[in-house]
Amino acid sequence: MPPNSDVPILLLDVDGVLNVPRVDLPEGWRRGMFNGFVLSWDPTITARLRDLHESGRVEIHWLTTWTTNADRLLAEPMGLPRGLKTHGRADAAPTGFLGPLGGGSGWWKLAAAREVAEAEPDRRIVWIDDDLAAQAADTGEWLAARPHVLVVAPELFAGLTHEQLDEIEAWL
Repeated sequence: MPPNSDVPILLLDVDGVLNVPRVDLPEGWRRGMFNGFVLSWDPTITARLRDLHESGRVEIHWLTTWTTNADRLLAEPMGLPRGLKTHGRADAAPTGFLGPLGGGSGWWKLAAAREVAEAEPDRRIVWIDDDLAAQAADTGEWLAARPHVLVVAPELFAGLTHEQLDEIEAWL
């Protein structure tokens, strides 16, 4: 899907959003090993995200510690489109689940989200990341000044839900 200034950008995290740490999988969920990490996901959630992207309602971009590995290793098995733009530097974050969040001051994902917002000032943004609640001290002021950014913070052990996707669709 080509970029379109009328289409909102959806910044998508993996761990705690798509990948949910579970021992027992709910019916219909899938599990796979990627880069030495076991991931569990609900394919009905990734199917809805793919539909939002392919229908042109959003343009999905990766904003995850998996960096370029999200597109290379996870997109196709999880049912998401390949070739999505990735934000953040590969050297600023690990390539797997729940690792350290890189060096420097502040949260690297906030810096990346700011870059997206500055590069695309007229576009609305949906930012989905389970760490947004924990990073409220860093992100609160910036987000409060940007009503065109919708924040969705799934719970780590629940991941992105259909109810949250319904809220995103209503906002769109």
